[in-house]
Amino acid sequence: MFVQPLFADNAFVFAVKNATTEGIITVIALVLLSLFSWTIIITKVRQLVIARNASRKFFAAYNATRDPLDIQRQGAEFEGAPAYQLYIRAADEVTYHLKNNPVAVPVAATLEPADVMEHTNTDYYAKTVPAKISMPSFEAVKVVLEEAAGAEAMALEKGMIVLSTAVAGGPFIGLLGTVWGVMSTFAGIAESKAATLTAMAPGVAAALVATVTGLLVAIPAMFAYNFMVTTIRHLTQELDGFASRYANQIEHVYVDHRPLAEELQIANEALAGRIVGALRNSEPHELVDQ
Repeated sequence: MFVQPLFADNAFVFAVKNATTEGIITVIALVLLSLFSWTIIITKVRQLVIARNASRKFFAAYNATRDPLDIQRQGAEFEGAPAYQLYIRAADEVTYHLKNNPVAVPVAATLEPADVMEHTNTDYYAKTVPAKISMPSFEAVKVVLEEAAGAEAMALEKGMIVLSTAVAGGPFIGLLGTVWGVMSTFAGIAESKAATLTAMAPGVAAALVATVTGLLVAIPAMFAYNFMVTTIRHLTQELDGFASRYANQIEHVYVDHRPLAEELQIANEALAGRIVGALRNSEPHELVDQ
């Protein structure tokens, strides 16, 4: 004996055919919410997959060098990695201060360039940097790091409000359509004075379509939302950790930490050297005049 599929042919189609105007409006609203939800799901999944893969490559490249500005100088790019966006903004800020507000420091004469290239210790490399930045300049770099970290976190969370609305609001919108449809059904039965199962069934079945549609919207959005929230939390924590680590490495390599007395001594020696040089250059001119 041939049996028709209950859900596809009998229940669902029957309920849709008997749907009231308010039920149709509710279902249309839920379908639109579902379209927005699936658009966000597809877009965010693609964004998060790219971010995880690109971040893995970026951290591998960053861990392979002891110079905090090495990746920028090489011109390497890791599009889609939130940490790289943070890195490049801070590196550009450090480069700007090194170019416009440099602090000259004495380099240890005992360090050979070949030894520096082979050595992997950050402290060893920091002693070979001839120009650094001051603490006020480093404070500006830290501000850029904080702004970049906040911007990348907001970019990762963008659109999540749509999924949370679908999860929380979808069933309630469906329930509203169901209650509204049942209310209309009972009102019609009261007017017709025919309280039979045959009279009630079409209206109740049509009203329940709204609840079913609301659940179909909310269930996939719920699974996607939980997955994305976990992934975004992992990426943002990774981003915060990298911001602290990068700021620490910039400070260690490129920030001048000499005592004030030593800075004044070196400045005075440099000034004295310039004065002596000027006097020596002026002596031949005086002899010629005599």
